[in-house]
Amino acid sequence: METPQGLLARLAALGIEAPTVTHPPVFTVAESKALRPSLPGGHVKNLFLRPEKAAGPFLLAVLEEDRQVKVNALVRALGAPRAVFAEAEALRAQLGVEPGSVTPLGLVNAAPGAVRPVLDRRLVEGFAWIHVHPLTNTMTTAIRPADLLRFLRHLGHAPEVVDPPEAG
Repeated sequence: METPQGLLARLAALGIEAPTVTHPPVFTVAESKALRPSLPGGHVKNLFLRPEKAAGPFLLAVLEEDRQVKVNALVRALGAPRAVFAEAEALRAQLGVEPGSVTPLGLVNAAPGAVRPVLDRRLVEGFAWIHVHPLTNTMTTAIRPADLLRFLRHLGHAPEVVDPPEAG
């Protein structure tokens, strides 16, 4: 499994600017909002889902933090099988992270095709920088959305940019 330092070195080797700050652990969007004065840009919330039945890849939905979605509606809109929140063991096995540290950068640890990455169009098109954890919730990394997509493709993943259905 990759380390935060190894991940940041990989980004740097690809010429991807990724300024990173260290802070006390944050486990929720509400806790992370306390960091806002020093972290301008888009902020994410991540949903890591597993198919309810064994078929199909895991799903990593990277959403703008204030986006309200219903998981079942999101999964249906993506044409995926029914899904539930993945257990901590699956987070560790697939993304190499602990609960509270879910991040699209965790795909550095996932085999291509094992996890389907889906990114909110609002994040990708609405911000110059977005903020994600670099495999730990004690750090936050700023990355340009285009660079995040490029990095994920470099790893062999096929990120999708979508308009998630809003919760009604």
